[in-house]
Amino acid sequence: MKHRRIFMRKAAVAGGAVLALVAAGATFQSANASGNTEPFTAKSLSAVAAGNLASTLSEDLGQDQAGTYYDARTKSLVVNVVDETAAQLVREAGGTARIVRNTLAELTTVRETLADKATIPGTSWAVNPVTNKVAVTADRTVTGAEWTRLSEVVKGLGAKAELKKSAGELKPLLAGGDAIYAGDARCSVGFNVVKDGEPHFITAGHCGQTGSEWSETAGGEPIGTMVDSQFPGNDFALVKYTGSTPHPSEVNLYDGSSQPITGAGEATIGMEVRRSGSTTQVHEGVVIGLDATVNYDDGNVVHGLIQTTLCAEPGDSGGSLFVDDTALGLTSGGSGDCSMGGETFFQPVPEALSVFGAEIG
Repeated sequence: MKHRRIFMRKAAVAGGAVLALVAAGATFQSANASGNTEPFTAKSLSAVAAGNLASTLSEDLGQDQAGTYYDARTKSLVVNVVDETAAQLVREAGGTARIVRNTLAELTTVRETLADKATIPGTSWAVNPVTNKVAVTADRTVTGAEWTRLSEVVKGLGAKAELKKSAGELKPLLAGGDAIYAGDARCSVGFNVVKDGEPHFITAGHCGQTGSEWSETAGGEPIGTMVDSQFPGNDFALVKYTGSTPHPSEVNLYDGSSQPITGAGEATIGMEVRRSGSTTQVHEGVVIGLDATVNYDDGNVVHGLIQTTLCAEPGDSGGSLFVDDTALGLTSGGSGDCSMGGETFFQPVPEALSVFGAEIG
């Protein structure tokens, strides 16, 4: 099997990253916003509650909003909007409103242009609500004519996009926390779930094919069979337990303890999160992008991913992304490692549960 950098463990959060996001937001508001927010007191929210409010406001505002992020310092949800009418709705709901230049429709058009003209292996893009632009990343393999092409496309998008270079390589990480094996592949369990009253677990789709058998040790007795695997496009898989293996709804913290998981939720930009995987164990980081498109080095493209500052390494793939007792994502891939640092992308858990008809349990 081709060696891929697919992660299955949890990564560590850079303590200053959220403050950096907040600082960037304040700078942007004074430099690029078309209007300032009126003084008011926003609701103090947990990261999960902020994510729930973001989902509600997204439905209510539609094209009048242009992204949200969580301010961990003030514990408030910041919502980008395009006019004062929408701003007032945000304030009434308890959020902080920022009136910005680039609309959601304009940023969506930017993403479509990138998909049409710059689908190059080793690149990714996602809307960054703090800068109100689409953040485009190219790894170190993007050079020569491909780098020139990408640079020209981004330059043509003007103030709606920005380009940065990554020192690592964007790869799926093949190798929730505990290790699982199938042949030469090692991945990590994401979360234990229940489907049709039967115990299963979810992991990354790139880890294996439907029908593959998985064990707790290399060459060990199978504990489950992969009944559905989706990759590329998505990156999630469902494995049905076939034996009497214990399957508590918790994540291994690799310090002799575990974190109970009671449900699934949506990630929010600025949210401080943790990752658990079988190679690098537990790390912490910050969510910096949502609905990200990633063009992995093997040519496979995955959409709708959570982008974070977490590190991960081969074998961490499929592992758990979570905040407190809420499941957020499954480790897909990224660039860098846990020595030099990097970025890691995660498949959102709510989408996987919806497709499989399963629930955390």
